[in-house]
Amino acid sequence: MDGTETSDLAPVEATEIFDLALMDGTATCDTALTDTETSSDTAPTDVGADDTTEGIADTDCMPTQSVTDAPSVDVLEEKTVSNPNEVPASVSPIHQWLTCRESAEVRPPIAIRRLAQAHPGQVVTTLLCCAPACDRAAAILWRTIASSATTAHKVLPTLLGVMEDWPLHSVSTSNGDHTDVFALAATLALWLMVQEPQCQDALLVHAPRLLLALLCQVSMSTEQMPQEVSTFWRGVQEQHGLPTQPNSFVVQTIQALLWRLQWDQELVSVECKRGWDALLSADTHHYAVGLLAREMRRVLVPSYGPLARHLLGLLSREGPRWELPALAFLVEVLDYLDVSTCHDSVLRILARHLQSQCPERRRLALRGLLVLSVDPSMAKGICSLSEHLLELLCDGDGELVTMTLSLFRNVLQDEEDRDAFSSTAPRLAEALRPVFDNDNSHVQLLSIRLFREVMELLAEEGTEPWEMQVRQSLVPLFFRWQDENQRVAEAAREALLWAASFLHRKDLEQLLKTEQPFRFCDCLMEKDVSGRGEHLQQALPYLQSPQEPLREAAVRFMGVAGWRMREEQQDLWPILKALAAMSEDDCPSTSSMRAAFMATYSRAMRTPPAPLRRPMSLQQPPTTAQGPLLSAAAAPADAGPN
Repeated sequence: MDGTETSDLAPVEATEIFDLALMDGTATCDTALTDTETSSDTAPTDVGADDTTEGIADTDCMPTQSVTDAPSVDVLEEKTVSNPNEVPASVSPIHQWLTCRESAEVRPPIAIRRLAQAHPGQVVTTLLCCAPACDRAAAILWRTIASSATTAHKVLPTLLGVMEDWPLHSVSTSNGDHTDVFALAATLALWLMVQEPQCQDALLVHAPRLLLALLCQVSMSTEQMPQEVSTFWRGVQEQHGLPTQPNSFVVQTIQALLWRLQWDQELVSVECKRGWDALLSADTHHYAVGLLAREMRRVLVPSYGPLARHLLGLLSREGPRWELPALAFLVEVLDYLDVSTCHDSVLRILARHLQSQCPERRRLALRGLLVLSVDPSMAKGICSLSEHLLELLCDGDGELVTMTLSLFRNVLQDEEDRDAFSSTAPRLAEALRPVFDNDNSHVQLLSIRLFREVMELLAEEGTEPWEMQVRQSLVPLFFRWQDENQRVAEAAREALLWAASFLHRKDLEQLLKTEQPFRFCDCLMEKDVSGRGEHLQQALPYLQSPQEPLREAAVRFMGVAGWRMREEQQDLWPILKALAAMSEDDCPSTSSMRAAFMATYSRAMRTPPAPLRRPMSLQQPPTTAQGPLLSAAAAPADAGPN
């Protein structure tokens, strides 16, 4: 602390009143505010701003009254005001007297500090009403107030109430003046106060809510700017030489706040990660809010619990206008929240955003649920959202699907959670099969592992109800066994081993253990006669797989399926049609196999199919002395001559 004579009280011990300031920002405010708990955002000016009001002083307008008509200097010597109703009549003359002083070297009227200490809310609202654009006289008064640690601490809650209510806040002074004040006017006052080193402790106490209010103001001034706000800011910007866009000014205020609190490490870290630039873009603002929340953990962790409760209260209100940045901040501090006291409210908020059409809100809601899923007491509540979570498994966003799968796995890990999960498990098992073929290999891996875990849970209830689910997974898992990604291939093989054991198919188990994939395929098609048609339909899409190993496996599967179906005089036309539709870009061995199978099964059909337009390379398939070429790996072991 700078021990200058303008500071009239020892520094406030910030850590003792962190929680109080967060939970009740209006405790020291004695003015009638309509709703100090509503929220909004704003941002500061350049961190390197000089600690003077020179820029404001130079651009101040000329006095509107003569010196002889100006209030007497006696107003500056007024001792106290016992009646709050008299505050506006005392503050306004002080402001008028300063306005009439043309010299920038004006002795700060210390009387304003005494008034602010006794009636902080009335002083703040009167100043905001009489000088919302913060002329030179008002700037002197705000900085004089900030030069006392106690006075600054008392007035900040009222400023917060105005800042959090974007874009207007209705303030009422005791003389009956009901005025709508822009949130940016309060932010301008805060920026001036930040220049005074004596207010550092007061700023530290209110830093979490100040930071949140400023961030929300950045969001609001970036995405939607009412005409009246634009007009107001244009006048302020021209008068004081501030940034053209208000969101830039609010970002600079945030930087100035961190600089005043000596949080240089966090300031530089956000800059290195281009977080300040990201705050100014509507597309990346929520990302930057989350980044800032993470970077501030070192200095704000003691206040994150109360701040999370404050955010829950704000997000629970009807139609908040800045939900996305508030939700982004909440997700970062959610692990500091005692969910036992707000179980229902936090789930209700996350569930609402989970159903949003905005992908960013869905992603943030899922991240929040992931944080909560490590707490066993949240399992039942999370499972109640299973209908919406299962829908997300079909989403094209790989990150969204990954988080959904991880969420289910977290709930399933704890033994105590399994009872709550049992009703969701059957629908989840069915929804997972299509996810095996997701374009993202990590999604494939998670879905296969989760499927096995879910089926193991269901198997504890008996095999009969779930036999069909397991049988339908065999072909997709077989193809994933051929995947280029070794982790995916190994996970699929392990899942197949479990499935074969579940179905009591020791023959399949043996082929898996000895790694004979195409003998496995032949054995499956030989024994499961009633399921051949379904297995074939499941295998057909893999002929178009982007992976060469899977396309080759699909061609071999068609050969085995065709051989078994030929014995039963079944229709082979779907196989021929699918083989003909394949691209000519396959490797020579795959193309040769395809041509051989097409020639073989075309002759095997009782009634020749309609003319089949084949690629030129398949007009004369390679043959041997005994007929068309059949790969030994593709043909069944007991296959005879064509």
